[in-house]
Amino acid sequence: QVLLSESGGGLVQAGGSLSLSCAAHGQMFSSYSVAWFRQAPGKGREFVAVINWNDFGTKYAESTKGRFTIARNNAENTASLQMSSLKPEDTAVYYCAVYSTGRYDYAESWRYWGQGTQVTVSS
Repeated sequence: QVLLSESGGGLVQAGGSLSLSCAAHGQMFSSYSVAWFRQAPGKGREFVAVINWNDFGTKYAESTKGRFTIARNNAENTASLQMSSLKPEDTAVYYCAVYSTGRYDYAESWRYWGQGTQVTVSS
């Protein structure tokens, strides 16, 4: 069992930056890959980024590549998502997730989720 809690969301102007954090409570965090997803109103949950548990390798959605950076700190049981050059279309609730049992870019593959944090980008 892993409990996740996101923080750091808020309102930012287009072109601005925001950093999200994901705090994990559980003994196996360092053994799990961590992903960020987002969900805009009326849309499904969309993959944003993932970081591996072992080699810290990362993958990004095309829409976030070059603008977002995912990182993790296993000693502190945390993960982060640094977002820059934000666009209005980045507006969504952002979720962190751990423990994937399938494709990393499928929300259905992930078992544990946080409650989400709202990011709103104004134009």
